[in-house]
Amino acid sequence: MQRPFETPVIPARRRTGPLLAALAAGLVMGGVGFGAAWALTGGSGGEGGPAADARAACDVLERFGESRYAEEGPAGEAALNRWGAAQALSASAAAGDERYEPLAEALRKSHHRVLSTFGFDARAKKDLERARGICADL
Repeated sequence: MQRPFETPVIPARRRTGPLLAALAAGLVMGGVGFGAAWALTGGSGGEGGPAADARAACDVLERFGESRYAEEGPAGEAALNRWGAAQALSASAAAGDERYEPLAEALRKSHHRVLSTFGFDARAKKDLERARGICADL
């Protein structure tokens, strides 16, 4: 006697998409809240204000080597992160005090030039040196 054809029952899959989306949204909202609290409490002056951000940008920029920017591995990754940190800190300083806008502008110009040429050409290096000169005067 033959058994009728049975369709195998596939167990129900757990849907992790909504859970991951909620987790990501929570992290973003937490980051925004933390950033807003930091800006409201430390971004207006004193040790945590724009001057500190500008000094930190310059400290990071001092350790950045554009020759290592395109390297594979940890040295290249560190260079990339240092450059990004210097840009972010200079932008934060400029947002809090317009005196730091030339530093942020020099790093922005260098960044845009590297993105358009895929490397540090003479103009990108010139803007980077301008930023370093501004740092020397701080």
